[in-house]
Amino acid sequence: MYQCQVSNCGYIYRPDKGDRKGKIKVGTSFADLPDDWHCPVCGAGKKMFKKLG
Repeated sequence: MYQCQVSNCGYIYRPDKGDRKGKIKVGTSFADLPDDWHCPVCGAGKKMFKKLG
């Protein structure tokens, strides 16, 4: 799981849920997300996410 590090966001990308808004299928790992994917809550890019655990 990866968490968005933009202040006041905190969105967590979970491969087991995917991202319906971004049309990312369930089971897609964070590494396999397209380079232009962004947080569905605040719009931050992948570089603004930190691995949890």
